Amino acid sequence: MNLFTTGTGIPDRATDEVTLNDYAKALGARLRAIRTQQGLSLHGVEEKSRGRWKAVVVGSYERGDRAVTVQRLAELAEFYGVPVGELLPDAAPSGASEPPPRLVIDLEQLADVPPEKARPLARYAATIQSQRGDYNGRVLSIRQDDLRSLAVIYDESPSLLTEELISWGVLNAEARRAIDTL
Repeated sequence: MNLFTTGTGIPDRATDEVTLNDYAKALGARLRAIRTQQGLSLHGVEEKSRGRWKAVVVGSYERGDRAVTVQRLAELAEFYGVPVGELLPDAAPSGASEPPPRLVIDLEQLADVPPEKARPLARYAATIQSQRGDYNGRVLSIRQDDLRSLAVIYDESPSLLTEELISWGVLNAEARRAIDTL
């Protein structure tokens, strides 16, 4: 069934094509983001998969030039080791909701925190850096789930830990909005 119609109630194929094309490009952007987060080039995907995933095919999925079936998307998610939902673009129309706050750890400021307080966060940050291959040493973006995990490590509620990290100057104040969704 076509959800897009002209003012006459007749389906508008041009609108469908634009919407599908936009979705394909958004899906491709998610695929590319997951691949690059894992430090893989297109050829790296082909090598790691022993040829199962051709660089040219994955590249065409990422550009939105080629449709990916649900089965192939599930197989690609399995290859990347992520839930299928992580590959899908957000369903909400752009501008429909406020973007989640950026959670940024200031690694340089972390050096000024007393070691007994900073040690768990420093270890956690080092693990993330290692997984991402990101060693800029100045800042580190984390996810809301990371904040939840850190709260468990520190044996505090996410809101109390957030306030503590902000008071240390390690976490940006914008992070307060993140605790509302935890």
